[in-house]
Amino acid sequence: MTEQPTSYERPQGVDPTDPRGALLHTPAPAPGPSALPPDASGTTTCGKGGKGDMGGQGATGKDAAGAEAGAGAEHSQPSATAESDTHRPRPAPESIPAQPGGDGHQERGPGGQERRAGAGVTPGRPTPMRREGDRLRFVGAATRRIARGLDLDEIVMGLCRATVPTFSDAILVYLRDPLPVGDERPAADRIMLRLRRTDRIPEERDTETGFAALALPLPEPAELTAELSASVGDMCEVRPGGALAEVLRGVRPVFADHPAARAALPELLGTDSTLAVPGGQRAILAPLRGRRRVIGAAVFLRRPERIPFENDDLLVAAQLATHSALGIDKAVLYDREAYIADELQRTMLPETLPRPTGVRLASRYLPAAETARVGGDWYDAIPLPGSRVALVVGDVMGHSMTSAAIMGQLRTTAQTLAGLDLPPQEVLHHLDEQAQRLGTDRMATCLYAVYDPVAHRITIANAGHPPPILLHLGGRAEVLRVPPGAPIGVGGVDFEAVELDAPAGATLLLYTDGLVESRLRDVATGIEQLREKLAATAQLTGPDHPPPLEALCDEVLDMLGPGDRDDDIALLAARFDGIAPSDVAYWLLEPEDAAPGRARRLARRALSRWGLEDMSDSVELLVSEVVTNAVRYASRPVTLRLLRTDVLRCEVGDDVPQLPRLRQARATDEGGRGLYLVNRLARRWGATRLSTGKVVWFELNRV
Repeated sequence: MTEQPTSYERPQGVDPTDPRGALLHTPAPAPGPSALPPDASGTTTCGKGGKGDMGGQGATGKDAAGAEAGAGAEHSQPSATAESDTHRPRPAPESIPAQPGGDGHQERGPGGQERRAGAGVTPGRPTPMRREGDRLRFVGAATRRIARGLDLDEIVMGLCRATVPTFSDAILVYLRDPLPVGDERPAADRIMLRLRRTDRIPEERDTETGFAALALPLPEPAELTAELSASVGDMCEVRPGGALAEVLRGVRPVFADHPAARAALPELLGTDSTLAVPGGQRAILAPLRGRRRVIGAAVFLRRPERIPFENDDLLVAAQLATHSALGIDKAVLYDREAYIADELQRTMLPETLPRPTGVRLASRYLPAAETARVGGDWYDAIPLPGSRVALVVGDVMGHSMTSAAIMGQLRTTAQTLAGLDLPPQEVLHHLDEQAQRLGTDRMATCLYAVYDPVAHRITIANAGHPPPILLHLGGRAEVLRVPPGAPIGVGGVDFEAVELDAPAGATLLLYTDGLVESRLRDVATGIEQLREKLAATAQLTGPDHPPPLEALCDEVLDMLGPGDRDDDIALLAARFDGIAPSDVAYWLLEPEDAAPGRARRLARRALSRWGLEDMSDSVELLVSEVVTNAVRYASRPVTLRLLRTDVLRCEVGDDVPQLPRLRQARATDEGGRGLYLVNRLARRWGATRLSTGKVVWFELNRV
């Protein structure tokens, strides 16, 4: 016959139907006429049942057998003078079985039946696990709880909450600092262990037993309380050949009364530790061994009044330590992969946006999910000649390293093509050819726009991307009608560009489909909701004041509800300030010898009109040098333009495609010194090839 578990007392005030206490305390049925009196220790005894089993079925079999034998069993209630437990135990992890008690002696009950008297147990405390099935169920539930954690803190917390108070009254978890990753060898020769977490169930007698040194669960090691720091060592060094190193090198946990553990615990806890480790088999020191090396140690503690650990409990501790260590290894590897993904995504996107003249920019990027931190969405802003700026947003199919790599190549190609100052439709055409050369079956969408702050116009070409939305100064938001085009990578298609007005104060929003499409809505519905959101946000600031750009981006992302994000999101917002006509001076110069002198006079008049006479000498010198080089080889009129913004910008254009090259002129050379002067005096300068020739420009700080 199977032996029945010994019942134990339930503290007063605990609801027997409370599921939180069902795993720690056995509910007491109403006493019957055949109930046996409680024994002297305050714990009742129960007879053997013919069909007893572990868990609740055993109780049913016991009641039936007891009824037939004429002798039933019951759970005694605490006497009126019994002291109630002021600290209610934390609920045990789900599915952890009630622990049968009793290591007492065999007695004979009425009818000659054997009965097992349980040892005295403090009311409200779990009794030890006596049968193999109890331990197996406990280990199964505990390891499932540990395995649910993804990051380091969740796994360590799962270990603490699964073991306290069911298996131990307190636990200390030490981990290597820093934790090694995969095959990575530790950077330092010495091994340091840091107290990562400590957990316990507080009781009134903690000051007597030494458990007062253990603090409640702490989220971070840096937040250890002064009490804990003064009683338990926060850091310890594992000395080669020392007692702690020998224990950690072993595979199996050991009791605290083991000679090696007695020498290792002071080294682990610190020589000045005031934590009183209970004597006998009431403490277990378990190494935490990962896949390739030891990563820490765990100390399981029981109070002196609780029944000591048994030899089989070493197997339980070994299972807990193994599953925890493997989970910690997994969490560290996951953190490393997440770090690599974040770094890859960060390098693929602009670290900072440029500050071109006449336009303000803001951006946002959100990955698809925590488990897919890289994707194919990108955005970019590229300064162009003539104070123009190219605005780009694109989306490569997928959320993987491959998608991110393809995205990086397409973004680099777009930057190179933008530097050639090609029309938007030509840029998309070359991107389509590049995507086919990559030899992948992944398509991409892209929208490429060029904003001219002088003309207050924007030219847009689209390759299968969601259309942009223009938010006007008065609060009206409109979806721009742009030819959709085919996605990049299809091949053999032409792209069409459209030129639209870009009034001052308006805001252009470029985005990827992750912002407007999800399982809860289609693209058309999402675009309309986005348009309404922009219009509603603009109404809050009034018709004459556009909403702040950064706040507008945040408001747009706030429209996403829980579970409403299935894809990456890239967002680029551009506020068009433009350049006022009064800040622009433009002339056409015939390619003749008198052109440099005329250019100097025109520049002097413009600077005088703007109140920048102090810059006349430098501007006239540099304008003369650049115009001289232009008219020497040009066959058509040369353009000269001055722009007054936060800096003074000068642009000289001609019909010669060859770009100038800075070189050191020799003493006998008649030329070659003009660009040298520009390079020395200008704030910055450059040259850009156009379809009609080139533009040489320079900037000077305003005086």
